[in-house]
Amino acid sequence: MDDEKPITAQVMETMTTAVEATKDAAVTAVKKVKKAAKKVAKKAAPKKAKKASKKTAKKSSKKAAKKSVKKAAKKTAKKAAKKKKAKKAKR
Repeated sequence: MDDEKPITAQVMETMTTAVEATKDAAVTAVKKVKKAAKKVAKKAAPKKAKKASKKTAKKSSKKAAKKSVKKAAKKTAKKAAKKKKAKKAKR
């Protein structure tokens, strides 16, 4: 301890040093936790994303198939109606 400095100044210096050391330790701990969380997220996310994309792909293909079936049915109905009108017109 310095005899020239008052005790309060010495205590303040010590406290400041302790606070800075604690702050630095907390910052490094947070960085490590964030890094670990990112690794976990990278490992977990692709699996979920793949499953979700497969489900949406299946749903969209089913919807597309239903739409195409409906469109085809409408077209054939229209064609049949036109043929009936054409036959009536020929009579």
